[in-house]
Amino acid sequence: MRDLATGEDMADVIENTGGGGAWAPDGKSFFYSALDENHRPSKVFHHIIGTPQAEDRLVYEEKDAGFFMGVGGSLLDDFIYIDIHDHETSEYRLLSTKDLTAEPKLVAEREEGIEYSMTEGGDVFYILTNDGDAKDFKIMEAPVENPGKANWREVVPHKPGTLIISHMAYARHLLWLERKDGLPQIIIRDRRTGEEHAIAFAEEAYSLGLQGAAEYDTDVIRFSYSSMTTPSQLYDYNMVTRERTLLKTQEVPSGHNPDDYVTRRVFAPAWDGVEVPVTLLYRRDTPLDGSAPCLLYGYGAYGITIPAGFNTNCLSLADRGFVYAIAHIRGGKDKGFAWYEDGKMEKKTNTFKDFIAAADYLNQEKFTSYANIIAEGGSAGGMLMGAVANMAPEKFAGLIAAVPFVDVLNTMLDDTLPLTPPEWPEWGNPIESKEEYKQIAAYSPYDNVGAKAYPPILALGGLTDPRVTYWEPAKWVARLREKTTGSAPILLKTNMDAGHGGASGRFQRLEEIAFEYAFAIKVARKV
Repeated sequence: MRDLATGEDMADVIENTGGGGAWAPDGKSFFYSALDENHRPSKVFHHIIGTPQAEDRLVYEEKDAGFFMGVGGSLLDDFIYIDIHDHETSEYRLLSTKDLTAEPKLVAEREEGIEYSMTEGGDVFYILTNDGDAKDFKIMEAPVENPGKANWREVVPHKPGTLIISHMAYARHLLWLERKDGLPQIIIRDRRTGEEHAIAFAEEAYSLGLQGAAEYDTDVIRFSYSSMTTPSQLYDYNMVTRERTLLKTQEVPSGHNPDDYVTRRVFAPAWDGVEVPVTLLYRRDTPLDGSAPCLLYGYGAYGITIPAGFNTNCLSLADRGFVYAIAHIRGGKDKGFAWYEDGKMEKKTNTFKDFIAAADYLNQEKFTSYANIIAEGGSAGGMLMGAVANMAPEKFAGLIAAVPFVDVLNTMLDDTLPLTPPEWPEWGNPIESKEEYKQIAAYSPYDNVGAKAYPPILALGGLTDPRVTYWEPAKWVARLREKTTGSAPILLKTNMDAGHGGASGRFQRLEEIAFEYAFAIKVARKV
């Protein structure tokens, strides 16, 4: 801890924290989360500056090993929020900053499958929730003095297929970030008149970030915008005049002309008739006759949406004639919460089938061909790589699997691993359920490696990875080498200094990406 007035470091040292925290309004104390032996934020403490950590007051302890926890504060400095959640259930407890010694008060008791989050709007809380079968979420309001569920009143209704991602409130405006058909937009409502408008954008596919504002009494918010061709831009936006002011544009030191590239959003028909969004980036002069190599990226888990944002790394492939593609497959929330539900638990195989459908479409429409598609995914996306390798090895020229979660069944059977209990809502609990055991066993990549000709595969692991232990890619590669009937190389690289996020350091990370792209270029038929 450092005194900003003097620049001197203070004696206060807080160890074993979960990161983040919230200051009390007077700046004399703060709240933070502490980690348990399984590296899970499980306790919230109140620290008074100038006192030993051992004297910190325990404010709240979460004893359910399946839940994580965070602590934060409101813009008006009226409340400390304690956010408790797993992948599908949440609960809030509030501590008024008028009495920092009080016990935090429960807002709405946790109910399995019900999520909610809160932001303060003066005399009301605005609550984003999926309660009442609102799969794609709705916004409620409740009085600050009594925000319990019995007092929730709807202000933004649920619209199936339009997912409300986040919300913010200011003195005169309520705003939220929503996504429909894979594209985000920012909606702003005047709290006095109820009038709404959206901030409009012209490109086919793009990415938005809503930063909001640091002050409550303001008409100006901040957001970021980028696309696969447009570098990241930061804007101030006046919610009254609707004027936007460009503050900063990401610089590309080597130079970048957006007009040299094309960004497109296409839709691939899946096995059951749904349309899978696919974002494309390629140079304007790239031939679309099936000859172009393609790197097809996918993830498809935890409701995470892969944004169609700017990434200079992709340009290095596009400049070599590649089509860079992102398959927005089920398991993410690209097309709403139902898109996520259709790619988890007993419906997990939809994720893999959607990715194969994207490859089929790109081949059919001659953006590329099966002989030129290199697939890439990491972590849960690495599971995707293992699954499609088993299901359709003939449709890929190569596969890149970074820290791949390929030993799903054995991992979910080991409840001593830190992340296993919180992961059961995503994959299933094979310890308690015979049916869920069978579901996982049916697709778990390691358990389904067979005698077939696999394409070239590059697997990457990290020795200190706490999420996907290094032996998962190692044992998967060993089984692939044992079972394959082909002669394609199956490679394993274990970074002895890396964890789940890959190599640390800017240049080391770039070297790792270059290594992956070199593999893609090597196995592509024509570059």
